[in-house]
Amino acid sequence: MLSRSSTTASLLLRSLLRQPRGFSSSAAAAPVAAKEGGDGKLVASVLFERLPVVIPKIHPVVYAFQEFSFRWRQQYRRQYPDEVLGKADARGKGDYQIDYVPASRITEADKTNDRKSLQRALDNKLYLVLYGNAYGAPDGKPVWHFPEKVYENEETMRLCAESALKSVLGGLDNTYFVGNAPMAHMAIEQTDSSVSPFKRFFFKSQVVGTTKYHIGKCKDYAWVTKDELLELFPENKDFFNKMIIHIR
Repeated sequence: MLSRSSTTASLLLRSLLRQPRGFSSSAAAAPVAAKEGGDGKLVASVLFERLPVVIPKIHPVVYAFQEFSFRWRQQYRRQYPDEVLGKADARGKGDYQIDYVPASRITEADKTNDRKSLQRALDNKLYLVLYGNAYGAPDGKPVWHFPEKVYENEETMRLCAESALKSVLGGLDNTYFVGNAPMAHMAIEQTDSSVSPFKRFFFKSQVVGTTKYHIGKCKDYAWVTKDELLELFPENKDFFNKMIIHIR
């Protein structure tokens, strides 16, 4: 009885191993995936983001709750004598005690709406978008898009995405790719018969330790917030709204 069950399990395992694998980012499976998609291309796009520089402002509802919690705890706090509490106020100010004046959250780039600067919307995330020729653009006209590259013979789709960002920035210094797997993908059916249907895979990368990049290979570029980004892609607004998880 035991030998029969082990034989059945062995046959089942062999049948599973013989089945063709789906899309994978490995060197062997990537050409197979491209072949299975017919003439369709695979495109790697990079969502290049700058994380918030300062702590975002507290939502009014959260602030009201914190204020209520503080006042509630004050009812039960221990009362200390005035002579104990007054000692802290009686200390003289020295060089180690200076008046702290916080910097303004509003920068010159905010005042002039300079979207080419990373020194704006400091309490928000910024995303790099390019204006120029993009794969699959209707009539070959320049459009707003993310750094991208059509998959050729790279070992993985992650390396293809790195090549896409490198071609725009001139290098990968001060960048960090989050994970090896794509964060999302979309299958695009073209109405233009000159371009076959293709799949676009999105990879996330982040700004690290710099406030300026030399961006090329495009007619224009901008660093935009999520709300501004959704305005640039009205046809894919719902998709990007779900893809970009934005918690402030």
